[in-house]
Order: sequence, then structure tokens, then C-alpha cells
Amino acid sequence: MFNILIVDDEIKITQVIKAYLDKEGYNCIVANNGEQALKYFYNNNFDLIILDRMIPDISGEDICKKIRETSMVHIIMLTAKIEDEDRIDGFNIGCDDYVCKPFNVKELVLRVKAVFRKMDVENKDLLKFSDELEIDMNSHEVKVRGKKVELTNTEYKILLLF
Repeated sequence: MFNILIVDDEIKITQVIKAYLDKEGYNCIVANNGEQALKYFYNNNFDLIILDRMIPDISGEDICKKIRETSMVHIIMLTAKIEDEDRIDGFNIGCDDYVCKPFNVKELVLRVKAVFRKMDVENKDLLKFSDELEIDMNSHEVKVRGKKVELTNTEYKILLLF
């Protein structure tokens, strides 16, 4: 299950977005101000952040910059700033996608699905068997219970057969 942080000071918008994403099976947490958003971000593991650009206490731009200091989590900027310069600025500060208000929530859900579809494709070469065994098909790295295990080429090939 993917974890999504929704950050917007307009409570009705967050309720609608959350309802649609919950229906799709995502785990959503809502923050209605910047301080709360950063607290949630630092204390949880999110796969995606939907971030309003204009939040009263801490701007969405500043939140995005702070997140980018430590994480490359996918960020969809959701904002009423619609000019070309605003969009360019949004990408320059670190967002991965830019959606202008008013927006179609069904389109936003499709953008979210596209992000996770791409993540699944990127992670296809990473095989996980619960928390016990992880095999990276690209680097040939094997981990057992989170610890790297050195295998010979023959041992690695035998492991893949199982």
C-alpha cells in the first residue's frame, strides 16, 4: 500500500482528494498547514506528496525545498498559481508535477496512479520476499534480514533458480 501526504489549507479540497484516493486503496494523511506537513513528513515514510503551493504558515515552496534537502519523494504541486513562470518556478524548486486549481480530481487520481505505475516498473528488478530476503537483479546484491550477503556468481545463479 502506498502512503500519500496531502497538504492543503483548504479542508474541503483535502477531504475530496482523500476520499478519492482512499477509494483507490491508498493510505492518505492530511495536513492543513506547513508545520503539520513537515512534522508528518519527518515522522513517516511517504511515497508521494500532494502539496499546495500557497499555505499561510509555511509556503509550499519552502516545504518543497525542505523536503528536497533529504528526500526525492515524488511531489505533485497543487496550486492556484497558473502562469508559465509559476509553473517553471515550481519545477525549479523541486516538484515533479504541477496541477493548477481548479482541477479535476479524477485527473489528479490518474496522475497519482501514473506515478506509482512508474515506480513499479523501476522496482521490477528488485525482488523482495517479506522482510527476510531481498535480491537486486541489477547490482546482484543480496540481503538477508537487511544485511548484505556476499555470494559467488554460482551461488547467486543457484539462488535465482529457487
